[in-house]
Amino acid sequence: MQQFLQKKPDNTRLGFTDTDLSLWRQVFNVNFFAPIKISQSIIKNLKLAKGVIINVTSIASDNVHQFAGPAYATSKAALKSLTREMASDLANEGIRVNAIAPGEIETSMVTPKSKKMLTKNIPMKRFGTPEEVAGVIHSMCSDTFSYVNGTEIQINGGQTV
Repeated sequence: MQQFLQKKPDNTRLGFTDTDLSLWRQVFNVNFFAPIKISQSIIKNLKLAKGVIINVTSIASDNVHQFAGPAYATSKAALKSLTREMASDLANEGIRVNAIAPGEIETSMVTPKSKKMLTKNIPMKRFGTPEEVAGVIHSMCSDTFSYVNGTEIQINGGQTV
């Protein structure tokens, strides 16, 4: 499990030269191929409902992150690109496809040390909450966003400004 989290035994970030090809495959299976398979399997229902797909990318898809390794970052960048492709392909079916790119969010994976280190780089000086992420997703699925297709919304407190 430690290796899947892309960390070395001393909990530092695995770099490009340290990342074994099997880890690349495992990360891409979860972060890139799973959303493809899930989306393909529900296309019929999405057509009927004029549904919405929201892919979850990451702040790491645009910037080197202190903790996210290259396999994670590139899998999320690939999903960001796929979002545009899916949006183009599925628009004629009445299905919108967008993505969210969360930054630092309060989860059980956050350690006090990493929280302190990362918070100083966030203009809002805090981590986001899962509820804030869910609120953005809920809004993106509503009629308010009915003309938004193929884009990514960053949820990061201004971390990438």
